[in-house]
Amino acid sequence: MRFAFTDEQLWFRDAVRDLLDKECPPEAVRYAWVNHDGRADHAWEALAEMGVIGLTVSEAYGGLGLTDLDLVLLLEETGRVALPEPIVETTAVAAPLLEAVGSDDLKAAWLPRIAAGEAIVAVGFVGTPFVLHANVADLLVLEREDRLFALPADRATIEQQPSVDGARRLYTVDWNRNDEIPLVSGTEGWHQVNAAFDRGALGTAAQLLGLADHLLAVTVDYVKQREQFGVPVGSFQAVKHHLADALLQLEFARPVVYHAAYSMAHGLDTRSRDVSMAKCYASRAASLVARKALQCHGAIGYTVEYDLHLWMKRVWALAASWGDASYHRRRVALDVLGPPTGPSGPELRNRSAHA
Repeated sequence: MRFAFTDEQLWFRDAVRDLLDKECPPEAVRYAWVNHDGRADHAWEALAEMGVIGLTVSEAYGGLGLTDLDLVLLLEETGRVALPEPIVETTAVAAPLLEAVGSDDLKAAWLPRIAAGEAIVAVGFVGTPFVLHANVADLLVLEREDRLFALPADRATIEQQPSVDGARRLYTVDWNRNDEIPLVSGTEGWHQVNAAFDRGALGTAAQLLGLADHLLAVTVDYVKQREQFGVPVGSFQAVKHHLADALLQLEFARPVVYHAAYSMAHGLDTRSRDVSMAKCYASRAASLVARKALQCHGAIGYTVEYDLHLWMKRVWALAASWGDASYHRRRVALDVLGPPTGPSGPELRNRSAHA
């Protein structure tokens, strides 16, 4: 195994970082909390022009045809700026899934539009009652009652639900079943559905790394400038310990997430277990960094006027998305130890039945 990224992958990451610093500053994230659609102006179009949105779409449909390993660094960058766009759902999950299980007509109709950044796909899987950004989606991919289907978004009725992160608009979806486009049902093709769930969890784990990295960086800058008793608070041993603990957890999580991306890209048998470990490690690291950041900022960290809460609340939201840490720990245990003798959660049993 080559456990290092190529120069091209790192250059692409740096280019995306530069673009997002310009197109998605904190002001854009804050505005996404209060605007009509919860999105950042121009960021999606800029990422599409660079090829990021269509990165997982094959070249035959206008994309770059790259892998989860190529995508993971870029999703980490979208987390670093708390990008208020459904890029995990559209690029990491929906595009590969549609290419794997969609009909020729469906793929011809939607994949070129996804690659061009002209279509957004929202997804709803078992265990996720709310669909992220259904308000701006053009196509919905939904898993319900052991069936997976697509649904043009203009045929659905959506209702907004409360969210801890104002830039993550969550919706319940209702529809007429005559409008559904069947994708897969029964046992056939469910390994693709499980792979799509793994990609969602992996993409979210990568974004959590970026969020944690940003929170740690701004906290280090803050404690260097904030003075108490005539010296920077960062010179106090207790503060140093807080930040050292945060850095340690983040650096432990990072290679676990990258390894899971390698497993996904190469279709390893341990793919699902590796992804669950990545989601656990990233959620735990980001949650710890958010808590340490809040402690080191003191009272200012609690205020909505200060940008810190935008990143902290994104951490809280993503840590619970695509399976929380408890769900993924049980998934690892099921893979390593076999079926439990006691009761397990209904979501785990349901998805394990299709594994």
